[in-house]
Amino acid sequence: MSRVVSSVRRSLGTTSGRKMAINLIALGAICLVFSILAPRFSSPDNLWNILRQISAVLIVGSAVTMLMVSGGFDLSVGAVLALSGVTAALLSEQMPVPLAFLIATMVGAAVGMLNGFLVVVIGINAVIATLGTLYVSRGTALLLSNGVPVYSVPSDFKWLGTGYLGPVPIPVVTAGICLLVFTILERRTLLGRYAVAVGSNPTAAQLSGVPLQQTRFILYTLSGATAGLAGCVWASRVNSGLSTVGVGFEFDVIVATLLGGTSLLGGQGTVIGMAVGALIVGVLNNGFNILGVQSFWQTVALGTVLVVAVGLDAVLRREDLAVRVRRRARGPDAVGSQAS
Repeated sequence: MSRVVSSVRRSLGTTSGRKMAINLIALGAICLVFSILAPRFSSPDNLWNILRQISAVLIVGSAVTMLMVSGGFDLSVGAVLALSGVTAALLSEQMPVPLAFLIATMVGAAVGMLNGFLVVVIGINAVIATLGTLYVSRGTALLLSNGVPVYSVPSDFKWLGTGYLGPVPIPVVTAGICLLVFTILERRTLLGRYAVAVGSNPTAAQLSGVPLQQTRFILYTLSGATAGLAGCVWASRVNSGLSTVGVGFEFDVIVATLLGGTSLLGGQGTVIGMAVGALIVGVLNNGFNILGVQSFWQTVALGTVLVVAVGLDAVLRREDLAVRVRRRARGPDAVGSQAS
């Protein structure tokens, strides 16, 4: 028990830990307000609906969090989602649906590998490179579908997006598995440790023997693969391949990731924190919809949440820096007083 308490205290002493605590309090307060204003908000069906709505963000955000912790950035995930969805729908006419989903996910991984090659090997700025692959992926999706929805899919195509495992929707199960896998990668593997090291200080990490290029390349590949999987879930949910879906989806992922405590500067962030951030965004959107608030105000609220999240991260980082500076300043004095 004492180990658990000490672990919690250490976590709350970090910027990510304090931000996680603030986010959990904020999430609870938001849920309480919406439950009072709209009693059906807290119904089990609506809570499952919220989780289903944010499942794609959770799937992609799991990989994007680790990528951003390493100092990387990926703007192409929304377009990759559309490309993989169209690919899955087209292939499902020619082969078994599970195989179509697998190949479509691999298409997403291939785009992620392309991003890794452009950023890591060639050295193109991550924003520019992934913005370019965003347009390439979106254009390819439009070419494959001729700009029209792909509706001719088998009857079992919709199972991944609308099926249930007991009382739990399959998209929620898929998101839960992704969260578990990437939490293990983050906390229990060298890849997770390398991501933090590379994002904190790339030069020091490389001098310490950390495979910087390989780490970022793998993380870009995983980001593309999760976007491909999310595209399959999304296409299955609407039972068609749509080349126009996922516009702005990358910003939903980034907002959830930043809100969850991941720093734009790299070196800090957790997959669980991203999940809490995604829940906050999902609860806000769902609650506003139930209350009949116009979508314009929802956009304003989302932008405000993003600004507050980044501002809070900056404030907490300055506080941590000030504490470290004071400790270093007191160090020599303490040594001198002990010597005298």
